Amino acid sequence: MNGQWILLLGANSDMARAAGRRFAAAGYNVHLASRNVQELEKESAHLKVAYRVQAGAVSFNIVDWDSHPAFYAGLHPKPQGVVLACGLLGDQEQAQKEFPRAKEIIDTNFTGAVSILEVIAADFARRRSGFIVGISSVAGDRGRQSNYIYGSAKAGLTAYLSGLRHRLHASGVHVLTVKPGFAATKMTAGMDLPDKLTAQPQEAGERIFKAVQKRKNTIYIRPIWRLIMFIIIHLPEFIFKRTRL
Repeated sequence: MNGQWILLLGANSDMARAAGRRFAAAGYNVHLASRNVQELEKESAHLKVAYRVQAGAVSFNIVDWDSHPAFYAGLHPKPQGVVLACGLLGDQEQAQKEFPRAKEIIDTNFTGAVSILEVIAADFARRRSGFIVGISSVAGDRGRQSNYIYGSAKAGLTAYLSGLRHRLHASGVHVLTVKPGFAATKMTAGMDLPDKLTAQPQEAGERIFKAVQKRKNTIYIRPIWRLIMFIIIHLPEFIFKRTRL
């Protein structure tokens, strides 16, 4: 058995749950953190039975940054790794009209992430070990009219993770940026997504686990998204402005 602990932030998300199960299969114990503790407790019970590891549920709110230092201080044992899977897609048109909705998207995807990860990074740097996985998005690779508020928040997260990786490298701490592309999760339920471009949660969990083992810097869950976004990023502005992306 591995015996080490990981922390899942936003642990009720489909992708975090899949990642947690993959790490549990490798012997990691799991701290599950999210707002809905009742659901977390069900998953905790499953992990204990299915993988014979330790698991526990703890309340966590990504946008209550005043609580973040106390939240992390109260975790025992401290984790060897963290997977940040908190996210809010939101409604682009509503966010354009109502700033509180835009702020909610930004705070969930970026501000809160910076708050909690700075607390964790300080501990990992002191211990000179650990890994941090941040689930960002291809939406952050280039601003598009369909989701530029969500995309800008994820762009901020991607840049933040890049800087954190640069800062922590000398301390031996690994930082992985994950860009899922389309994913079949609760967040995208009801959307008509193309099968060949849409990752399943279990697929994401496996890719994240392997990328941590190989100390990758950035991964796209479906590799084809790297090519797709390369093309979108490099479209000249005069052409890009005429698209309906």
